[in-house]
Amino acid sequence: MAMGDSKVETIARLAQWKIDNFGPCSYKKSDPFKIGIWNWYIAIERNRYLYIHLFPEASRVSKEQPPVARFILRVSNAGSSRRFYISPVHERILRTYDDFVWPVDTTFVGRFIIDVEFLDLKICPLNGGEASSIWPSEGKLQSIASQSTLSCLSRMLDETIHADLTIMTADEDMSLESCTALLRYLYGTIKQDDFWKHRLALLGAANKYDITGLKEVCEDSLLEDLNSGNVLERLNEAWLYQLHKLKKGCLTFLFEFGKIYDVRDEVNNFFQHADRELMMEMFQEVLSVWKP
Repeated sequence: MAMGDSKVETIARLAQWKIDNFGPCSYKKSDPFKIGIWNWYIAIERNRYLYIHLFPEASRVSKEQPPVARFILRVSNAGSSRRFYISPVHERILRTYDDFVWPVDTTFVGRFIIDVEFLDLKICPLNGGEASSIWPSEGKLQSIASQSTLSCLSRMLDETIHADLTIMTADEDMSLESCTALLRYLYGTIKQDDFWKHRLALLGAANKYDITGLKEVCEDSLLEDLNSGNVLERLNEAWLYQLHKLKKGCLTFLFEFGKIYDVRDEVNNFFQHADRELMMEMFQEVLSVWKP
């Protein structure tokens, strides 16, 4: 096995395994990689078909909180004329090596690429009941919000204790709902659903009023659920607000992970409106990834 041949790269909810050398009758298993709260493996074997297994690492977490995964797999050769084999959307409880296997009718040998995109991950309770999604995660949002204000002030906002100020939102750059979400963030009482709904407006407010902690958590959130349907919009937001981590993540997602093939129809329209300097950065990224 070549050096690095078993390493799986991840970004957002996407995992990619680039295999350098795979023979006509072989077996390989990836290194563990983390998506959500679980460590995962991909294994491949060939008989008549190419069989792809996806399974969590055997651990206390996967035993007590087995994942219900909703995902898509894609296999492609690594040459200049890439061919793709894309699975249906699968959703199932994954506990062991044998819980999921996808037979792919392909003759790929040598170098090829396997992508796994997790559309959702839920925790399956052992005592029954409905599985709950692990996304979005509240941990970092609550941590930053609690650090930015005194928690005792939250009651003053919710119960209008000693209220002596009225904020007018008419004809301004935020809706009433987004402004309320901003105040709840500053007072440490924002709910995750409200943050998720208003995060683009919150990002604009954080940039305008120089609220560094909010700007960072918005950037992390926008990177967390990056996918083919929103990557170009996120790239534009990253350029507009100078979010360097998000911009790099979008470029990596598009070019190093090959998702540019999924948005070819949208790219033409994007280039008609994109900033010239951003287009130059995208071109440089192409050159760095596709160099001989």
